[in-house]
Amino acid sequence: MLQQPIAGRYELLEELNSGGMGDVWRGYDAVLDRPVAVKVVRHQAVAGSPQLAEEFAKRFKREARITARIQHPGVPQVYDAVLDDTDTTYERLFLVMELVDGMPLSAYIHPANPLPVSWAVAVAAQVATVLSYAHDVPVSHRDLKPSNILVARDGTVKVLDFGIAAILRTDVTKLTATGSLIGTYQYMAPEQVRGGRTSPQTDLYALGCVLHELLSGRTLFTADSEYLVMYQHVNAAPTPLRALRPDVPTALEELVLHLLRKAAEARPADVQEVYERLRPFLPPPGERPAPGEAGPAGAPDPTALFRRPYAPRARADAARPTPTTVDPAAVPPAAVPVPDQLREEIAEAYAHSDALLDEERFTQAAEVLGGIIDPAARALGPENGKVLELRTQRAAIRLLGGDYRAALPEFDALADAYARTGGPGSRQARACRAQAARCRGELGQVTEALATLRNVLDVVRAVDGDVSEEAVELRRDIGMLLLAQGRATEARLVLAPLHDDLCLVYGPQDEMSEEVAEALTLIELDLDGPAA
Repeated sequence: MLQQPIAGRYELLEELNSGGMGDVWRGYDAVLDRPVAVKVVRHQAVAGSPQLAEEFAKRFKREARITARIQHPGVPQVYDAVLDDTDTTYERLFLVMELVDGMPLSAYIHPANPLPVSWAVAVAAQVATVLSYAHDVPVSHRDLKPSNILVARDGTVKVLDFGIAAILRTDVTKLTATGSLIGTYQYMAPEQVRGGRTSPQTDLYALGCVLHELLSGRTLFTADSEYLVMYQHVNAAPTPLRALRPDVPTALEELVLHLLRKAAEARPADVQEVYERLRPFLPPPGERPAPGEAGPAGAPDPTALFRRPYAPRARADAARPTPTTVDPAAVPPAAVPVPDQLREEIAEAYAHSDALLDEERFTQAAEVLGGIIDPAARALGPENGKVLELRTQRAAIRLLGGDYRAALPEFDALADAYARTGGPGSRQARACRAQAARCRGELGQVTEALATLRNVLDVVRAVDGDVSEEAVELRRDIGMLLLAQGRATEARLVLAPLHDDLCLVYGPQDEMSEEVAEALTLIELDLDGPAA
């Protein structure tokens, strides 16, 4: 890991994968408080003469610009391109991009479990759509393969590494002085193997290889060496899909064979033609998946994009699992002493998280606590007091950082856990229910938020009265939510007596007293407006 942040803002946290031209890291943008992906171009790639290094730096700039021009949700966004030009070797080249939460397509390919036809076709159709936008720039990918195709949690397919294709463009100045070929041998079109000029039809051949593999569960050609595989790409006929899997529709088999023709000009005219020939095998809007169409267990559903086009994102409560992944039944509920080492690690996590909070690095502060929560839950039990405190602090940080969608299910789960361990009316259970309600208010779920806040207030009034710190905060939140909804009369009925109580107990100069007074002034102006 680099000791200094890149460009004073991007930190490298964890290596995600390594390739021939560079490494990809999970990073953190300290200015915008968000996770990023950082591609670090390897020094070996630019080793050589100063002239070659200068040409590589120019090519790197072109990479960023070309990738940024592909405006499609299936291509990760480019945020920044950084060149460290302190010397002429350009050792430090970084591409900062959107971090995609998903799995590579290669993770779902298995010879014993062929993917459903609709699942495979939906992936290919999404890739075709991305390629159509790229070819219009124009730029060809030249290294399309399952490991460069990511399936995000919502089923969206992301095509990675267009930038590498741009930086290695062979029609500018040849960089591969060693004679190494550009691409991955299992998916190389014959013209790539021969070292000839590539084109959009080169990507179509690779798409045919990928679709064949998705439907058959194995790569198109196999041999004892990569050279024999490349020889087969040039000379051997591909095995028709129906010979490997009879349930593949004939027209789909014909499309794959068309994509895999040896001569580039003999393949489909363009990727738009490919998409039109895939359309008959895509699920129509509104159709539910049939039995056997779901894909691998736990895998995202790439067909959802076609079944429910332009659908809203899933509701927050349904979109996220319970924050703690430990099965409660697997850990005994009895109190467990905290081992000394774990106690030290928890203290260090709190200290590190607090330091990040001081710098308003909310995303990282929450991640630091997340790193200790699961180990602590396994050692102590998921509803141990120390574990619940860690989870509560993480949820509070997410709320403070404005990530209400992530904080909401966590506060809901914590409220239930505190209700089980301390009773439904316990202070911690009340506080988490109120925080969940505040998240709902921010997410526009105002009716439910108001109902929850009022229920919690009833409990607090019965226990601590009407002017406790907890009670006045709840009364303030209820009034402000009503005001935000335009229910000014109801808001005044809540906030006016609250202001009287605040002035009596805390004084008119108190911060909350002044806040409520300002809200009441706005209410009066609004109510008096029509009569003026």
